[in-house]
Amino acid sequence: MLKTTKLFAIFMLAIGMLIGCSSTEEETDSKGTITFGVTPWSSTVPPTKVAKLILEDMGYTVEEVSADAGGVYTSLSKGGVDVFMDAWLPDMHKNYMDKYGDKLTDTAVSYPDGELGWVVPAYMTDINSIEDIVGNEDLFEGKIYGIEEGAGMTMTSREMLEAYGLDLQYVASSEAGMMAQATKLLKKEEPVLFLGWRPHPMFANYDLKVIEDPKGFFKTSEVHVITNKGLEDRLPEAYEFLSNWSIDVNDIEQMIVKIDGGMDAEEVAQEWIDNNQDKVNAMLGN
Repeated sequence: MLKTTKLFAIFMLAIGMLIGCSSTEEETDSKGTITFGVTPWSSTVPPTKVAKLILEDMGYTVEEVSADAGGVYTSLSKGGVDVFMDAWLPDMHKNYMDKYGDKLTDTAVSYPDGELGWVVPAYMTDINSIEDIVGNEDLFEGKIYGIEEGAGMTMTSREMLEAYGLDLQYVASSEAGMMAQATKLLKKEEPVLFLGWRPHPMFANYDLKVIEDPKGFFKTSEVHVITNKGLEDRLPEAYEFLSNWSIDVNDIEQMIVKIDGGMDAEEVAQEWIDNNQDKVNAMLGN
């Protein structure tokens, strides 16, 4: 019995050593670990997942850390996060860049048309500018539907109501609440005014237009890839790939629609990679 116990112990020790060696070998095989910051916005997920799968295929270990925008930028500045794929510049995230910009690298433009502002359905052919709403507030029953109090777009919208002299009530809600109200009116082809931004599935699901803002409160943003300053020296090949990053806003929206429809985010990202190998190769420098 003692002999059997000793043999079993030796066997288990050998197994443990093999597992340990295998684990060490796997760690050695990785070119390094890259951490992505992921905000709760639907626009952040598709580019993050696409970049993650490509980097893993290149031999890197990729991790994700979820946080709000402030948390992501803070972690980027301290090196806890390496990459953020959804930086809205120059205006929307200006406060973060002013605060942390000396510790960050503006690495690439993901897409140049991150449009945002007040939105109406395309069938409202006479409303193309905010100035067209002046005196016509009753068309919208005196309401504009928006997102939560404290959001940048909410604060800007309240300033716009005063600046344009509009007799509109700003109805604050969650993104989901705003879209539920807008969707109800859109399906009946009734007038509706609400906040919108691209990429967002609203533009894939409905024929909408961002109306002109002559006073310039909302400007089209570029969506950038931001990295911490240490990444280029630590993992130059990964940084080179990220510096070549580019993806179409329409592709982002289509991926968001599929994810919202229940598809797994990484399956959606892999499908995009498989269907856009020429774009992937260009980002890889091939």
